[in-house]
Amino acid sequence: VQLQASGGGLVQAGGSVRLSCRASAVDFNQYTMAWFRQAPEKEREFVAARRWNGATYYADAVKGRFTFSRDNAGNTIYLQMDSLKSDDTAVYYCAAGRPILSSIRSEVAYNYWGPGTQVTVSS
Repeated sequence: VQLQASGGGLVQAGGSVRLSCRASAVDFNQYTMAWFRQAPEKEREFVAARRWNGATYYADAVKGRFTFSRDNAGNTIYLQMDSLKSDDTAVYYCAAGRPILSSIRSEVAYNYWGPGTQVTVSS
């Protein structure tokens, strides 16, 4: 399994950016795909996840601003990030795993991780 995220960069507060994560050897019908982020000097935190059945979950901090989507044909997931704030500055990681529902927000429940992509929001 290989995950490769892309699409990060520098964006002004209030702007938008879309992250992509191409997954190799991952069956979206069996795996939960997720996005996490890690800000400087902070622990990695859950952003959003989508289960094999399409159910999608978001962290409260991004709900209503971020949208998780999936392209099964291209084996790619996306994170559309709108109304960005300086607090969204972080390295964003995509992950794959088979967590039980109660653990879907826990990073230890995911087996596979991409290398991360930096998103910097300037105020």
